Amino acid sequence: MSEIKENLTDTLVFNHIPFPIIILDKDGLVTWCNQHAEHVFQIEAESVIGQLSSYMNPEKAALNKHSWDKLLHTEESVRFENIEIELGGGVTTYTTVVAKSYTFDGQQYVMTIYEMNEADKDGSSSIELNHLRNGLDDSFMLLYFDQEFLITYANPLFLKLSKWTPKRILGKPVWHMFGDSTEDVQFVDSILSTLRQGEVWNGEAKKVKKDGGIYWVELTAIPMQLSSEDTYYIFLEKDITANKQAQKHLEEIAFIDPVTGLENRHRLEQIVNEYIEEGRHFSFVFMDIDRFYTLRDVSDTDVENELLIEFTKRLRMYFSDSIITRAGLHEFALVTPLSNWFIEGFLHYLQQHPIYLQGTAVPLTVSGAITKYPEDQHSFMHLIKASYATIKKVKERGGSEISALTPDDHERLSRKAAIEKHLIYALDRKNLQLLYQPIVNLANGKVERVEAFVRWTDSEIGVVTPDELIPIAEENGLINKIGSFVVETACRQLSDWKAKNIDLQISINSSIHEFRDKDMAKMLLENLKLNDCHPSSLMIEITEKFALEAEAERSIMAQMKNLHQEGITFALDDFGTGYASFRYMLLLPISSIKIDQMIIQSITKQERIQKLINGMIQFGKSLDFQVTAEGVETNEQFELLRAMGCDSLQGYIIGHPMTATDLEKWLG
Repeated sequence: MSEIKENLTDTLVFNHIPFPIIILDKDGLVTWCNQHAEHVFQIEAESVIGQLSSYMNPEKAALNKHSWDKLLHTEESVRFENIEIELGGGVTTYTTVVAKSYTFDGQQYVMTIYEMNEADKDGSSSIELNHLRNGLDDSFMLLYFDQEFLITYANPLFLKLSKWTPKRILGKPVWHMFGDSTEDVQFVDSILSTLRQGEVWNGEAKKVKKDGGIYWVELTAIPMQLSSEDTYYIFLEKDITANKQAQKHLEEIAFIDPVTGLENRHRLEQIVNEYIEEGRHFSFVFMDIDRFYTLRDVSDTDVENELLIEFTKRLRMYFSDSIITRAGLHEFALVTPLSNWFIEGFLHYLQQHPIYLQGTAVPLTVSGAITKYPEDQHSFMHLIKASYATIKKVKERGGSEISALTPDDHERLSRKAAIEKHLIYALDRKNLQLLYQPIVNLANGKVERVEAFVRWTDSEIGVVTPDELIPIAEENGLINKIGSFVVETACRQLSDWKAKNIDLQISINSSIHEFRDKDMAKMLLENLKLNDCHPSSLMIEITEKFALEAEAERSIMAQMKNLHQEGITFALDDFGTGYASFRYMLLLPISSIKIDQMIIQSITKQERIQKLINGMIQFGKSLDFQVTAEGVETNEQFELLRAMGCDSLQGYIIGHPMTATDLEKWLG
């Protein structure tokens, strides 16, 4: 028993849970108890070990209509209500006991947690505190956190609303219940900062359910200082989601823009959806005033408003039979039956009817997009996305143009919509696959690492490459599922190669969105352990954009450092194309850089490019980075990079991305 006792005594969560805990063996005999149990029940741990527990044992379980044998074999926690407890000195009280079966070192044990604290031993005051606790438990969502802000208790009201289960929430950090945006992280930081100062925090909080749904609570967070070394925290929460939704509804019914008098974006969405439900054909016209911020810089608010009012007048005069809305600060959207040639003529109308401010004509033009329903797109969101994509192209050409979708636009948007639609099914059915591209070590000529690329071949869409798949997955929120698939598949492959005595490291590409999941590092390490793989067999490649964002988010840096300490290495991918920063190279656990293929493929074209690449290689080596060149395709490139002292090469001259089976044959 010394091993389990040492394990429990050293576990932070058990030391700081503010309730008595007693561990029983499969026969109901005491094997361990924490200090809270000793204080509350006035017992000594050494004297009760090996004795039958008087509070929870096979007989007590049966009296509470629950089989001890069933308790030993269930994975769920079992609650026993109104258990009579003796506090010492003849004082008794009633409490709830939570029992949870688990296996340690091949032996079956039952952990019993008594939902009371040391104050309960004070006799009559404990009854009053129990009544208070029960009243709070019945009226509020109640959460307890230890000194490290790990969840140690969640009451039934919280579990019911949030849809979490004890198994999924206990032991998790406070961040687990909140969103992962920068704003959410800063908000939770402010709560924790207040609590660490010993002060109560009160206010409204937006939280996340297990299924990703949002709910709002009135939160009171209270620090509980038992001693200088024993602190825990309580969250009392009241659901105010209905009130927030009502408030939002009241805000949204104010459909009129106060400056222009036009209906706003909320009303625009309603109108479009009504037209779609009625099956009406229409053109969705989106306009963005060119260089609006430049126009604003030379005017005050009153003049800016006058500009918008005058522009609105021209819209109303030209599009007299259309619905006109103000969709943003300098964006306007129309729902109209008019033909493309007439809509495009608005630019000429603006030239004929210029806007004068303080006696001076304003050189105002617009960039616009025409998207037809149902010919082009089939929902409000797709109409908006198509409009933005078209306007982006117009602005890249200099603006002052209203453009309809081209056949290429149709094909691209249709393919994107098809990918979004089919991707969910592909992930559910695990239709994606990993291909592996070899990377050769120039020092010994051996392939020591391969990079994994996710590929998807769909019967309708065809081949979808990472360059096409990943941006869409990031946009629609499926990037984490793809990341999990890559990790699981790569770890299984490492295990398979290990069994075949193939010694290879796999590098995988990771997105910043994946690392915003607080359980990313845990998931990755669990997969490595499940497949009996050493962490050093995995490398994670990140972009410079990822590195810049990670530098500003503590939770991401913490996960990266945790993985690095376990043995996982990190490489900076596409080096030389982003925002290279010496700062994040020092702060983040990066041990390798990969020079982007666009730079490498220009190595034979200019002497200056050769000097640049040589400088990048020497720079990497000066920081003890392993330097890899990507996209090497010719012998001339190969020899130049070898002469410059590049550590390893990747590219078609070495090998194309291939299946695991083909790679094994290629290596053989």
